[in-house]
Amino acid sequence: MNILVTGSAGHLGEAVARSVRETDHQAVGADLLNSKFTNLVGSIVDRDFVKQCVNGVDAIIHTATLHKPHIASHTRQDFVDTNITGTLNLLEEAVAVGVQCFIFTSTTSVFGAALVPPEGAPAAWMTEKVQPIPKNIYGVTKTAAEDLCQLFYRKHGLPCLVLRTSRFFPEEDDNLTIREMFEGDNTKANEFLFRRVDVEDAVRAHFLALERAPEIGFDRFIISATTPFETENLADLRADAPAAVRRRYPKFGEIYERLGWRMFPTIDRVYVNRKARDQLGWRPAYDFCRVLNQVDAGEGMGSELARKVGIKGYHREQYGAGPYPVD
Repeated sequence: MNILVTGSAGHLGEAVARSVRETDHQAVGADLLNSKFTNLVGSIVDRDFVKQCVNGVDAIIHTATLHKPHIASHTRQDFVDTNITGTLNLLEEAVAVGVQCFIFTSTTSVFGAALVPPEGAPAAWMTEKVQPIPKNIYGVTKTAAEDLCQLFYRKHGLPCLVLRTSRFFPEEDDNLTIREMFEGDNTKANEFLFRRVDVEDAVRAHFLALERAPEIGFDRFIISATTPFETENLADLRADAPAAVRRRYPKFGEIYERLGWRMFPTIDRVYVNRKARDQLGWRPAYDFCRVLNQVDAGEGMGSELARKVGIKGYHREQYGAGPYPVD
C-alpha cells in the first residue's frame, strides 16, 4: 500500500512516515519543509501540488496543519487556507483517483469552551459525545475539516476516520504561566493522567484506523493515554488533584518529591479513549503509571520513537516571552 503522509516534516507526520518505512507499505511524505521523510515539497493549499501528491496513492494520513501555537503568528485566513482548503483539496483529489481511505488527524482542542466546567463543578468527562465549542480559529478550522471528512464519506463513500489527538509535542508548554510554574517533564508527566499521548501510541492509532476505516466508514475517536480515573473521581480531581492521584498511586508523592516535581493542584477535564480502545482495538502503551516507573528508574520519559523525532518547535524565531509569540 502506498500511503501519503502530509506534514511529514512535523512531529506526528515524521513519526508516521518513519513507522511506515518499517512495514511492507510505502510512505510518500509531503510537507512545506524538506526533510529526510519528505518526498514532495509544497503546500496542500496548492491544488496542482495535491494532484501530484495523490498520484498512485492508496491511502492518506493527513497530519499537516497549522497548530494552536501559530494563532499569534499567522492570520485567520492562513488557518482557513491550510486547515480547511488544504483538507478539501486532499479529499477531492482522493475521490478523483480512488483513494481507499482517509485518516484525518484532528485535535482535542476542538472541544474548546466545553473543556472547562463551571467553578465548583467536577472535572469534565470528555468523550466523543461532548459537543465541541471551538474557542479559537484553530478549533474552528479543525472542526470544519472534520465535517468535510464526514461529508465526503456521505456523498462519495470515501472511508474517513477522524482522530482527535491530545498533546504529544515535546516542546515547552505554550502557556507562559505553566512554563513558569512547572518544569517541562513534570508538566508532561502530569498530563498523562488526563490530556497527553505518546507519539508512538498516536502512530499506532493511525495504523489501526487505516485497517478499520473501510469497515467503519466514518467516525471520530479521542486518542489520549488511558486515564486511571472514572467518573466518580471527577469531583476529587477538580478539588484536590494531588490527593486524588495519591489514592491511585501511593508512591507518586515520594517519586515527585525526589525529582522536585509537583502535581497540578486541580485537573479540570479528562479525555476518555474508551471508544478507540473498543472500536479500533487500540491499546496505548504509555500512561501515567508507565511514565512514573520510567522517571523513577531514571529513564527517559515515553517512547524511543518520541526521542528519535525530537523537538521541532513551531516557530523559527525566539520571542520576548520565550518560544511562543503572545496572542
